[in-house]
Order: sequence, then C-alpha cells, then structure tokens
Amino acid sequence: MNPYVTGAVIKKLREDSHMTQTELAGKLAVSDKAISRWETGRGYPDITLLEPLASALGISLIELLSGSSVSNTNRTANMRKSVFYVCPVCGNAICASGEAVVSCCGITLPPLEAEEADEDHRIRVERIENEWYVTAEHPMTKSHSLTFFAAVGPAGVQFVRLYPEGPAEAYFRISGVRTLYACCNRHGLFRLDIRSAGKP
Repeated sequence: MNPYVTGAVIKKLREDSHMTQTELAGKLAVSDKAISRWETGRGYPDITLLEPLASALGISLIELLSGSSVSNTNRTANMRKSVFYVCPVCGNAICASGEAVVSCCGITLPPLEAEEADEDHRIRVERIENEWYVTAEHPMTKSHSLTFFAAVGPAGVQFVRLYPEGPAEAYFRISGVRTLYACCNRHGLFRLDIRSAGKP
C-alpha cells in the first residue's frame, strides 16, 4: 500500500463526507493525530483498521488499497455503458454495467477503453434471419488471438468467449444490439457501431 496515495484518498473522502479528522478518528477509536499522519503519508493505518476505515469512508477495501475511489455514474443501468475488464494473468473476462473495482489473480484490473475497429481488427457483421453473424479475420494462435465478442444494447449484453485455434465467429440475437465489441489479447478492445456499419 502506498501511504501517500492512500492518504490523499482518505483526506478527499473524509472531506467529501464532511467529516473532520476528529470525527473520523472517533469512528475508528484512534487519535486525530493518527488520521493526520495517514493523510500526510507519514504513517500507515494498522492492518486491523483497514476494513473499518474503508467502511467509515464509504468505499470498498480494494478501493482504499488501490488508492482510488470509484463513483459509478451509470445509475440508470443502461447496458450501453457496459465496461469490460480482462485479467492479464488468467485471461478471465468480466463485464460490468458501469465502472467498478474489479480484481482477479490479486490484481486490480483497469477498465478496457474501446477503440474504433481498425484494419487489423475489422469486425464483420452479416444478418442471418434473426441473428447477427459476427466474424473477424484475426490470428487465433495461442500467443495472439481474440478473446471474446460482445454485443451490447440498452437492455443487455451478449457475450461469446473465443479460444486460441478456434474460429473468430459468433452469433447474436439482433434484438436491441447497438454496438459490437472484439477483444484482442495483444491490442485491447475494439468496437463497431451497428448503424455506422450500415446495418438497420
């Protein structure tokens, strides 16, 4: 844990909660001087105080330890604001309906930032009856492959996991799909807006 980063988070969250150092100290049964030391990076909270401290500040323990707070502004649960996370250790792929603190294999995962699909990651889509057939001409080797396709609309996310040496293809129900995503294990997340692809 970095005391300088965590100290800044403690101070900001305490001030956002309109708490004085003395009030926070009272909730944790420590002195206000201890709070001052933590906030200025001159000391660490005792490990037994981490969960109560996170609770008093209204954040998760992971947020406290990572030195950043997460405020999910996606209050309407619009799935078009979905966020994807991929673990670089085990390849676990996670989708959340908004910003979250996600960890896997002991690592706090950053959200993937989607880019417009480029020539090397072109997402092809074709309508076949009531489904979108999605493909990509992309290597599918053990060291370089697509890890998933996802289809996102206001009401939900459809997710298809892809595997090395398998086909880079998926079928998605057409209903409500607005955006398609493809995730490359080397180059990150790419998106295609169905309307910009000329699809109805």
